Amino acid sequence: MDAALAFARDSPPLSIIAAAKIASVPLTIDPSLASGSAPTLYLGSVDFIHGISTILRYIARVAIVPNFYGQDAIQAAHIDQWLEYAPVIPSSSEFEAACSFLDGYLASRTFLVGHSQIADIVVWSNIAGTGQRWESLRRSTKYQNLTRWFNCIAVDYASTLDDVIVAYVGKRGIGKSPAPSLKENIHDPTENTPGPEIDLPGAKIGEVCLRFAPEPSGYLIGHAKAGLLNKYFADRYKGRLIVRFDDTNPLKESNEFVENVLRDIDTMGIKYDTVTYTSDYFPKLTEMAESLIMQGKAYVDDTPRTQMEVERRAGVESTCRNNIVEENLSLWREMVNGTESGMQCCLRGKLDIQDPNKSLHDPVYYRCNTDPHHRVGSTYKAYPTYDFACPFVDALQGVTHALRSSEYHDRNAQYYRILQDMGLQRNKKVDDWTDPRFPTIQGMGASKNLNLMEGDKLWTINKKMIDPVCARHTALLKDQHVLFSLTNGPEEPFIRILPRHKKYEGAGNKNTTFTNRIWLEYADASVITTGQEVTLMDWGNAVIKEIKTENGIITQLLEEKDDFVNHLNPCTRRETSALGDPDTRNLKQGEIIQLERKGYYRCDVPFTGPSQPIVLFAIPDGRQQSPAN
Repeated sequence: MDAALAFARDSPPLSIIAAAKIASVPLTIDPSLASGSAPTLYLGSVDFIHGISTILRYIARVAIVPNFYGQDAIQAAHIDQWLEYAPVIPSSSEFEAACSFLDGYLASRTFLVGHSQIADIVVWSNIAGTGQRWESLRRSTKYQNLTRWFNCIAVDYASTLDDVIVAYVGKRGIGKSPAPSLKENIHDPTENTPGPEIDLPGAKIGEVCLRFAPEPSGYLIGHAKAGLLNKYFADRYKGRLIVRFDDTNPLKESNEFVENVLRDIDTMGIKYDTVTYTSDYFPKLTEMAESLIMQGKAYVDDTPRTQMEVERRAGVESTCRNNIVEENLSLWREMVNGTESGMQCCLRGKLDIQDPNKSLHDPVYYRCNTDPHHRVGSTYKAYPTYDFACPFVDALQGVTHALRSSEYHDRNAQYYRILQDMGLQRNKKVDDWTDPRFPTIQGMGASKNLNLMEGDKLWTINKKMIDPVCARHTALLKDQHVLFSLTNGPEEPFIRILPRHKKYEGAGNKNTTFTNRIWLEYADASVITTGQEVTLMDWGNAVIKEIKTENGIITQLLEEKDDFVNHLNPCTRRETSALGDPDTRNLKQGEIIQLERKGYYRCDVPFTGPSQPIVLFAIPDGRQQSPAN
């Protein structure tokens, strides 16, 4: 049975929640205590622990993560001091003083206590919990050491800490945004926990057919939601999913967009049964248009476009609306042939010009366009509109449920009326994402709200997906590094095989070279002074013996212990040239990695030889300005 963490909804104990997630200590969340109450951890029917510091010590002791509470009693004592100090940090009167103290303390340290984790997580959580107060300071250059440390912890535990911050911290700080619902369980962020299954109106297992119909006029952005929803229901009902390109506007469409949309669909993991095109149905659409003209359900209109738009909005009949069938057919042939007179015309449906729903005010069915089509060339001079083609092709393809976004809400009546005039069977179309029969799908974002999402939110989601699995490598800016000589380092370089990701074996291993001469980032070297003890990532501490400078610029450090880090060879370049660890030469095109303390990157050009540098594209993480590509 999981322990239950009870706290007041307006003051969630961020440090406890974050530490528990990272330490793999399962908790059930219960934000039901009265305002002002201290957190309580219930361990069973009778046992409980009270207070933030006491609960944190318990989590540190039961954590399965090695050295979470330090390597020895001395480090544990130092950690206790930080656990006691951390709650002071968010205080308005003490916040900047705490930032100043931490900035000085971290000038020569990578972590707060050795290689311990809980002290850093707790202090980090208390700083992050101040929301915009810290973010304003973080964007400045006032506390560079503290910012460096904060960013390092944020990268190391990105997916976990992001989940906690999003759930509990508003722009103004902890308690300013709603806490999770009562009795919410904490889950590992890498777990794929399924949401509730949702019923599609009138659907039967094995009898559902859906279609995802992007226009091949660009790359997938907003269409992603529709694609994923169609995939969800096709899987849910073991039905068919058709990818149908709505290629009715030759001016904006191309095969390049078709190929890249299909590539984007594959990237999203959407499995489909077939790919079709509206242009496949141009002959039948033309026949249907002529049939409607002959039935008196459509007419050709040569009213100037601007005037027509004004009349439609006002519900005013066109002077062409009552033309006889023979005259409409004659003008229709002019349109089909793309003649000068035909180019002045369009085909309109004769629906209901007086209806309060303006989508029924005789919509346009066909327009002339002499631009070559990317699939059928110059065969056609008149093309159907989406409003005309969509219901027709849906019916012919046997689409049972056509999911449409809220922008089409007012045009649903038009969709059904056109089907009726065509004499085609009405399908089980869900009106839009807001249909009362269509509940919100948790975890898929299907809601009645328009998804005008900031790009940063998408990058944050992307970061949560790639951080748990992407390999770690190292790189330094080529013109901003200094030599670090390890006086007691290995006389001859040697290689060890280390994991590319400490928490994900699937990332594989890398060959890491150890030597007595390494490179350091100049920004780190510039804050080091002689005699200071510094922490070298993964290899412990070193005491600086000597610093060499030229005209005030650091050129070389020496140290007096036998700690050392990776030997870095030049093999990586972006807009800014960099030096990368040797194993980056094994990256494959499209592979995503994290450069330690710098961010996430996608390999665009892999290593082919010493004369051709690797090219990496930076991947924004939604939290900070993207580095140069």
